[in-house]
Amino acid sequence: MKIERVTENVSLKRTIDQGTDDQRKAVLSILEDVKERGDQALYDYTKKFDQVELSSLLVTEEEKKSAYEEVSEELLTIIREAAANIRDYHERMVQQSWMVTKEDGTILGQKVTPLDAVGVYVPGGLAAYPSSVLMNVIPAQVAGVERIVMVSPPQKNGLLPAGVLVAASELGVKEIYKVGGAQAIGALAYGTDTVKAVDKIVGPGNIFVALAKREVYGIVDIDSIAGPSEIVILADDTAKANEVAADLLSQAEHDALASSVLVTTSMKLAEEVQIEVEKQLATLPRQAIASQSVKDYGAIYVTETMEQALEAVNELAPEHLEVMTESPLELVGSIRHAGAIFLGRYSSEPVGDYFAGPNHVLPTNGTAKFSSPLSVDSFVKKSSIISYSKQALERDVNKIAAFARLEGLEAHARAVEERFK
Repeated sequence: MKIERVTENVSLKRTIDQGTDDQRKAVLSILEDVKERGDQALYDYTKKFDQVELSSLLVTEEEKKSAYEEVSEELLTIIREAAANIRDYHERMVQQSWMVTKEDGTILGQKVTPLDAVGVYVPGGLAAYPSSVLMNVIPAQVAGVERIVMVSPPQKNGLLPAGVLVAASELGVKEIYKVGGAQAIGALAYGTDTVKAVDKIVGPGNIFVALAKREVYGIVDIDSIAGPSEIVILADDTAKANEVAADLLSQAEHDALASSVLVTTSMKLAEEVQIEVEKQLATLPRQAIASQSVKDYGAIYVTETMEQALEAVNELAPEHLEVMTESPLELVGSIRHAGAIFLGRYSSEPVGDYFAGPNHVLPTNGTAKFSSPLSVDSFVKKSSIISYSKQALERDVNKIAAFARLEGLEAHARAVEERFK
């Protein structure tokens, strides 16, 4: 990892992958095909892209039972405990509908209503992600969503990974389909004979999934356009180089496009981490992926002061931010932009990825400047409630009419005046 000194005028932006023209054209073609041919398009693309010829898209009860035979009791216990932690955390977010009555009889309020149907995309490919099932399904359930549909690309044997199926079964997900890629997004957005349309699509995926979600936004809602994983570690000279290096590599092994960055006030730590990263890379099973990530998107920035370091962190607006300093809590107030903030040496990023309870679906590519983690709020919508009494409208009618005429909307003005003719 290259060490670079940062003094002032911090500008550490990362280019967001918007996809190539060919990728966008391919996604549009797939979506249009799914809209026209429905299930048959899903079967054809699964055969083409996943090299699997399916007889049914729906996961059967037999497949779910078989998955339990492949997962040890120890892992099952861990999945259940993680699910309980995640549910407990998200249940604290639930908002209630409310109303307020004023002395003049006016009633104002807000009605909170869960979405009717949500589609959860669980990525496949290089790895299986039971944690994605938990993080996407549980907040939807807590919000009160009635219908939750899960889609995920099948393995070469035509089945979904056992861990993914067990996680979904533990949560009681009934509709699980063996389909991935842009074609799965199309099915969730437009609906087919087998996969009925939903109102919102959540969950990460590759560039084709991301582009497909962007294209169907407006027909359905989406959570975000997720980019590659990223971590920034803010550290001073009290941090341990081996721990910092391990945490940087925990993101680098995700994807060759993942970004791992250290921002520190200590040149000594920077040099030690640089050596430690190379040392740990040598024994990493996913060495090729992590090495490419570190080479292309890894960086160590050394600042003169903690204020400059914090400025750099806020400019990067990372998905994951670890604060490994002597007094991490003292810095929280200065951190404006981060998807999730991990405080202290015992709060390594994987603690949040799998077990602590907060959601690991987080804003990437600097979007933490204006976006939040997936939450219960992601699965509800809010309606305003307005009930004016005669007394209240009589008091305000002339003001409302004047405002309407200021905007040139005479019918608006007459609509309130008509009550008093």
